[in-house]
Amino acid sequence: MEKVRTYNLSVFPYSMDSEEPGGNPTTIFLDADGLDDSEMKALAKDRGHECGFILSGRSGWQDDCHITMRYWVPNHEMEMCGHATVGAVWLLDQLGLLPSVKEIAISTRSGKVEAVILKEPDNSASQVLVSQPAGSCEDLSDDHIEDILSCLRITTAELATLLKVQNARTSRTKTLIPLKTREILNSLSPDFDRVNKVCQMIGSTGLYPYAIAQDDHQVFEARQFPRSSGYTEDPATGIAAAALAFSLLKQNAMSLDVQNPIHIRQGWSMGKPSDIQVLFRKSQGDINGCWISGNVKWVR
Repeated sequence: MEKVRTYNLSVFPYSMDSEEPGGNPTTIFLDADGLDDSEMKALAKDRGHECGFILSGRSGWQDDCHITMRYWVPNHEMEMCGHATVGAVWLLDQLGLLPSVKEIAISTRSGKVEAVILKEPDNSASQVLVSQPAGSCEDLSDDHIEDILSCLRITTAELATLLKVQNARTSRTKTLIPLKTREILNSLSPDFDRVNKVCQMIGSTGLYPYAIAQDDHQVFEARQFPRSSGYTEDPATGIAAAALAFSLLKQNAMSLDVQNPIHIRQGWSMGKPSDIQVLFRKSQGDINGCWISGNVKWVR
């Protein structure tokens, strides 16, 4: 196995206190061009969480990119991983390895992704924003909803009344399940033996139940139960948060402020409180995508 540089990060932690748990762990591997698929999978299985592999831009699927990224969980490769991308760009910035350009172009299996660095005036901190395309949404059939609710061990009585159960995607498809309260959300105890089967049946990579966290309708809380990842729950899922933002926007059932970030809190029931920010992107007044961002900190 080729020699690579390895860095452990926590992405989207609610608190930046080094002693506080929270965020989604990722291991970023630099100089990963020499690794083959079996080696990447073995490294992800050894870490037990999502891993990001940074390769040179010339090795990617799209032209004119500065870097290429590949993403693995213990069981398989993913087309895109939001928190690993945010973490990787933050890491390259910390190491002084980013090109001097306004937007960093990243080649991924899901398509070209852009990243932007926002710095404090004194350069004491930086925030990474990673792009996602405009989301698409699809209502699910009553039979599929029944299967989902059975897997989550709840009934239609626990569903929020003004929002729909949907499949939504930016880079990967997530199944969004609106619940009446945070208490219902945090008491969920899914039948994990059925999650993979249900997700495969409905064409989803994970179940993403959510609820309003604050009355201003700009803060939500969610949980993710992924398909075939090698673990049962994810503490922070940037791609799912982006899909949720577009589902809320397209349903027009809530008074979203599209000028300011939507906050998706996740991982609280796991003891890993996380906060993902989603900000809509506009071109000539029309929303044509979004940015995902949040805190990043070292894991020593």
